[in-house]
Amino acid sequence: MDFSIFLTHVAFALFLMLISWISTWWMVKVAILDIPNERSSHRKPTPRAGGISIVITFIVGICIIFLVADKAQIKQQYFFGFLFSAAVMALISFYDDIKSYSFKIKLLTHILAIIVLLFSGIVIDAMAVPFFGVVKLGLCGYFLTFLWVLGLSNAYNFMDGIDGLAASTAVIVCAFFGWITFHQGSHFIYIVCYTILSGAGGFWFWNRSPAKIFMGDVGSIFLGFVFACMAILADRYDLSHTSILVMPLLMLHFIFDTVFTMVRRQLAGEDITQAHRTHLYQLLVRMGLSHQEVAHWYGLLAILQGLAAVSMLELVGDMRLFIFVPFIFAYTLIAYKIISKARSLDII
Repeated sequence: MDFSIFLTHVAFALFLMLISWISTWWMVKVAILDIPNERSSHRKPTPRAGGISIVITFIVGICIIFLVADKAQIKQQYFFGFLFSAAVMALISFYDDIKSYSFKIKLLTHILAIIVLLFSGIVIDAMAVPFFGVVKLGLCGYFLTFLWVLGLSNAYNFMDGIDGLAASTAVIVCAFFGWITFHQGSHFIYIVCYTILSGAGGFWFWNRSPAKIFMGDVGSIFLGFVFACMAILADRYDLSHTSILVMPLLMLHFIFDTVFTMVRRQLAGEDITQAHRTHLYQLLVRMGLSHQEVAHWYGLLAILQGLAAVSMLELVGDMRLFIFVPFIFAYTLIAYKIISKARSLDII
């Protein structure tokens, strides 16, 4: 890339970050308050729905991409499917931040947004399967895409429970995914990455501990949804054709915490649709760590996963799956230690 073009991209990213910073400041003033209850990690009423600034930054950035960046385009069918379904998910989630839906209504509205995405043609239509090579998925691809997008959207939402965690993770994930896709020839996904990074970075200024505003569903569900879509777009429709395994690796600590917690609660006979405070990161806070400390530890894990994702690109075929093994093994041991300590303190 020409250095002058690089400087243009940096200037554009800083412009978007300023938009995010200003729009978050405005949401602090509007103050849609999150009132603490017995499941809350905060002690005093705090403005929420600040994630709308990330959505605004994304929409401004992606629209400018469409208008002026010819080389950054993907097919309009996928572009508008991505943009429209993400906007639908954001609007639904923003309304939920104001009115508070039930779990069933939330799930139904998420399903509707994902159906919009599927109808646009953004689907995992093929996948490399160990010992079988690349397999065409057919109709199974729609089901797999549905589970992936719904799962990551809600996993990101579940992990947005303490100051700065979701925002800092978004910055790290976008930094690594943008770097990886750029070096594999991307234009579109690379620019979307620094657009999201700018939005999350501007918001993080206000959300870092002690948070002056919370992200809300409009930010967390939107980020999970966009990251899930970006993984498919980068693999199937972007010039980079980045392996679809990269995003799950970048998000592995969030995915593991969510899946582990759901399985543990299910086995304990708990209602997994009910709000709770027993995610691993929440237990760490309840055991005495500060929000900032937990966010830093999770940020470190995100960086390690990012470095592993970079190294994974040097591997071929089935070997890429082995990158996940040490992380899953380590996270399982850490989870066991956390649960054992939490039980000894009688907090679960």
